[in-house]
Amino acid sequence: MPLPFLTADRAFDAADDVALPFEDRDRWRRPYRPGPWRVGVAAIWLLLASYVLFAAVVIALTGTPSDAGVIFGVALAIIVVSLRLLRMGVWVSARGLRQVGFLRTRTVAWDRVAAVRTVQQPVRWLGLPRAVQGQALSLVHADRAAGDMAPLLTTHNADFLGRATAFDRAADSVEAWAAEYGRG
Repeated sequence: MPLPFLTADRAFDAADDVALPFEDRDRWRRPYRPGPWRVGVAAIWLLLASYVLFAAVVIALTGTPSDAGVIFGVALAIIVVSLRLLRMGVWVSARGLRQVGFLRTRTVAWDRVAAVRTVQQPVRWLGLPRAVQGQALSLVHADRAAGDMAPLLTTHNADFLGRATAFDRAADSVEAWAAEYGRG
């Protein structure tokens, strides 16, 4: 059973003539692997959830069922948060480009994308307010001004911090999807 958040783990053969080595292009897929920071934080949250679930079982055996239900609900909330952290990122399909955030998801159809390009600019370090100089993969909407670009990926986010070559591969992959399905 393939895991949808690990879709970039196939061997990419450079001898192939196709730039996008996927069978089903209508399925939403992430063109890169989640980074170690994202996976590590989600693993810590899941470890915390296991302790909270164990506490819920102990409370269910020794305390009241309502108290155990509350603690079990807290454990489920922690599990949902950790799975949402793993789901965050940029996803592509033949229909468009989807940016999944923690609280909201934004989808843009390919016919509304004017360009996807890598730019040098100040970027946020691990999503915190601190800005450092880095690269960002930006989306230019066809129906908006050229200066209105939202960063999709950065070299200092949880997926690519310390992994410059992985950022380059992911940016090239998203740009290949935009070149194949976009206006240009």
